[in-house]
Amino acid sequence: MIRNVAIFCASSDGANPLYRESAIALGRALAQQNIGVIYGGANVGLMKAVAESCLECSGRVIGVIPEALVSLEVAHTGLTELHVTTTMHTRKAKMAELADAFLILPGGFGTLEEMFEVLTWQYLRLHEKPTVLINIEGFYDKLLGFLDHCVEEGVLKPRARQLLLEVSTVDEALEQLLALA
Repeated sequence: MIRNVAIFCASSDGANPLYRESAIALGRALAQQNIGVIYGGANVGLMKAVAESCLECSGRVIGVIPEALVSLEVAHTGLTELHVTTTMHTRKAKMAELADAFLILPGGFGTLEEMFEVLTWQYLRLHEKPTVLINIEGFYDKLLGFLDHCVEEGVLKPRARQLLLEVSTVDEALEQLLALA
């Protein structure tokens, strides 16, 4: 059963307005399905859009933010819960502990690092929680192509590559989650 989903995404809105619109739609959809949001705890960017839209629909939102980012990313103080951790490592561990699945929206280094870490943990069988990449308007096409190249070059096992579930819309991501529940 999917009760809580960790969302990895940017602390900025990005260049394409559809990224923010999708983040808002995701927060609303999760609230409507009574699925809680676990996210990085910031009050900026796509992270804020997901959190605010979920809260506006009476959803549960748990933020997890390291002390060093409380002032930098401006911790969101209006959440259901806010956990302040000592490091980025403890942040990711706490998010993974609280989540039943992982959803990836557009993002940069932090988003990619979080995604690859949970995929690595899944490949090593440290958890069995699904990871769903929402590839909005092809944002991740080149990354997905690179992963396919890694398989072709024999440095990434096909089984590992298959762990990353891919969809292109929020609706498809929700369908994936509900099918896994």
